[in-house]
Amino acid sequence: MKTVLTLCLFLGLSLLLQAQHPNHNATRSGARSSLAPFYHGVASGDPLSDAVIIWTRVTTIDTVETVKWRMATDTAMANVIDSGLVITSNAIDYTVKVDVRNLTPNTFYYYEFESDGAFSVTGRTKTAPVGDVDSLRFAVVSCASYAHGYFNAYDRITERNDVSAILHLGDYYYEYGDGQYGSDRTYEPSTEAINLSDYRMRLSHYRLDNSLMRLHQQYPFICIWDDHETADDSWYGGADNHDVTEGNWFNRKAEAIKAYYEWMPLRMPDPAVDTQRIYRKFRYGDLLELHMLDTRLQGREEQGFANANTPGRTILGADQFDWLCHNMDTSTAQWQIIGQQVMVAPFDINPFSFGQQYGNDDQWDAYATERTNLYDSIFANNVQNVVVLTGDIHTSWANDLPTSTYNGATGSGSAGVEFVVTSVTSPGLAAAQTAGASVLQTLNDHMKYIDLAEKGYYVLDVNKTRAQADWFYVDRIDQVSPVENYGASWKTDDGSRHLTDGVVAAIPNSSQIGFPAPLNPRNCPTSTTNLPESYKNVLLSIYPNPFNNQITIQYTITQDGPVHMHLFDALGRSLATQDFGQVSKGIQRATFNINNLVPGTYILVLDINGQKEQRVVVKK
Repeated sequence: MKTVLTLCLFLGLSLLLQAQHPNHNATRSGARSSLAPFYHGVASGDPLSDAVIIWTRVTTIDTVETVKWRMATDTAMANVIDSGLVITSNAIDYTVKVDVRNLTPNTFYYYEFESDGAFSVTGRTKTAPVGDVDSLRFAVVSCASYAHGYFNAYDRITERNDVSAILHLGDYYYEYGDGQYGSDRTYEPSTEAINLSDYRMRLSHYRLDNSLMRLHQQYPFICIWDDHETADDSWYGGADNHDVTEGNWFNRKAEAIKAYYEWMPLRMPDPAVDTQRIYRKFRYGDLLELHMLDTRLQGREEQGFANANTPGRTILGADQFDWLCHNMDTSTAQWQIIGQQVMVAPFDINPFSFGQQYGNDDQWDAYATERTNLYDSIFANNVQNVVVLTGDIHTSWANDLPTSTYNGATGSGSAGVEFVVTSVTSPGLAAAQTAGASVLQTLNDHMKYIDLAEKGYYVLDVNKTRAQADWFYVDRIDQVSPVENYGASWKTDDGSRHLTDGVVAAIPNSSQIGFPAPLNPRNCPTSTTNLPESYKNVLLSIYPNPFNNQITIQYTITQDGPVHMHLFDALGRSLATQDFGQVSKGIQRATFNINNLVPGTYILVLDINGQKEQRVVVKK
C-alpha cells in the first residue's frame, strides 16, 4: 500500500514519504516481552578447544550501546570465569559478537549479556575436546524455508540434549519475497532481499522465530552458507535469481555476506585478507577434523553440463581445493569430515546410454573433473575415512562416492561416503521425485538409502569404529507438532570407505549430555519454567541509518490497531506525520522515500497502538 504523508512545512522544507505495509500475521515470531532488549535471543558458534563465539543483538534507542557479557560454568551464572564490555552501533546493526578465549576443552559453558540492567536469556555452549576422544555427536540440518512451514525439526533437536554442536549446511534463510517460493508463512521484508537492509531485516525476521531462537540458545552452531543466503543458484560471478534490474551482483553478494557475518555466530577465518571467505576447519581431538567448505561463492564457475569435464573447471576454486587436499593429507585425526552444500555423488536419472545422464547441474556432476581430482588426491595420499555431509536438495540420501573401479555389491572403489540431510521445511527436488527412489537406486548402485518425502535432520555419531548417520523425521510442517519418527541409519566402518546398514540409531554416552540453559532471563520471576508467551510492540530496526533518501523500519505489533509515524527535527518541531490506519498484528515493515530533507539529525517517533517508540535518524 502506498500513501502520501500529510506534510508539515517548516522553513520551506518539502518531504515526500511513501510507505508500504504488507498484511502479516504473527506466527510464533515476535518481540517477546521477557527478552527485552535482547529480543533476538543469544547464540554461540565456531567452538575451538579453548575458544567460542558468543552473540546477541540489542534493541536500543541509543545510536551507540555498551553491552556487558559474562561467561560462567553454571546455569545460575554464579561462577563467572570471564566478562567484558562490547560497544555496538548501527554500523553492525546493533549485533554483539565476542570471541571468548582461554577456555577449558570439552566443557559446557553458560553465557549472558546485560544492557541497562536488563539481562538476556542465558545461553549454553560447549568447547571442542583435545587428545583421546572416544565419541562425538552432531545434529546436521539444512534448508529452512520460513514460507514453507514451521521449524519443528529445530524443536526436536533442542529437546534431544545429546549433541555437541549443530552443523548447519546452508540455506539458513531464503531470499525470496512473499509468494515467490512457499506461502504457509510470510516474510519480512515481503519483497525479495537484494541489499544490505533487506538481508539484515530477513535475518532479524528469522531470528525472532522461537524454534530457531531456542536451538541457538542451547547449542553452538558451525555454519556455512549455501545459495539462498545470497540468491538461488549462486556462483562466484552471478546467480540464477539475479538480474541487472537488481543491481550489481558483486555489490549484492558483498552486502549479503556482511549481514550474514553480523547476524551469525561464526569467526571470520581470514579477515585481513578475504572478508568473504567462509571455508575453515575444526579439530575435535584425535577423532575427527571437520572441513567446512564453500561450493557457492568462493570459486565456483557458472552451472551447466557443457564443460563438466573441462580441465581446470572448478566448484571450489584453486585455493580452496588445495587447502582441503593439504589439510586432509596432513591431518592426524582418524576421520576426515567434510561439510559442504551440494551432492558429490553422481546423480544419474537417464536409463539410456545417450542424452544427458545427470539430473542437476548445480551439483558436483557439473564439475566432474574437479571431483575426480579430489578422489585422486584422497587415494594418492592414502587419506582414510572421508565422510561428506551434504544439504541443499531437501531430501535424504546415503551414498558411496564411486570411482571408475567402483563395485556396488562390495563397495570397493569408493573414495568415501556421503550423508545427505533432508530439509527442515523446503520442498523436495522435482527431478528426483519424478524418477522415484527405486528407479534412482537402479540407475545409481552407489545410492544405498533414499527418502524423497520426509523433513527433519540427522544425528552424526562418530566413534573409533564407525561414523553413522541416524535420520529423524517430523510428522508435519504445516503446523506446530511435537511428533518425531526414526527414519534410518547408515554407517561406514573404520577403514572401509563404503556404507553398510546401521540397523538402529546410535545411543549417546553420558559425557555428551549437559544441563540445559534456563528458558528465561534470570531477572524473570522464574527462569526454569516456560512462561506464557507475551509479545510487545517494538520498533526493532531502522535501515539504513544514516540514510540518503529512504528509510525502512521494522516493527512488531501485538494486536490489530492504529499506527502513526511522526518526524521531528532536533528542536522538536514537527516535520511530518503519517497515519497508516489499522495495521494487522505481526512483524511489519514500512519504507519511506524522503526528498529535500537537509542533512542533519532527526527524531522518528512510531506510535504503535498507543505505545510510542522513538529513535534518532541521521540524513547524510
